[in-house]
Amino acid sequence: MNASERDRLSRLWEEHMRTPFPANMRRREIEGEDMVYLDASIAVGVSSSLSEPFDEERRAALLSCLAAVEKVLPLIDDEGGANEHYERLRAMAALAVEIGNAGPR
Repeated sequence: MNASERDRLSRLWEEHMRTPFPANMRRREIEGEDMVYLDASIAVGVSSSLSEPFDEERRAALLSCLAAVEKVLPLIDDEGGANEHYERLRAMAALAVEIGNAGPR
């Protein structure tokens, strides 16, 4: 992974941390996915990828979350910025997986 991809992930992460969780996604499940849990799971994987080497277990968990967010994205309405929120989560998860694929830093 090059520095610009890492910088992009860092910027997306900072934006994510500043943005409130969409209220309409609390206590909501779409296609069997708990939307709060999905947000938190991706956040843990992204945060880990920015701070320490990525192991296979974390990479697999993040790939599972990436598949889940891609499954639910077409079903999310944009009320309260929910679509943008989960699009950003998808982008961060994909970049974090790429960081993990790049091996140790």
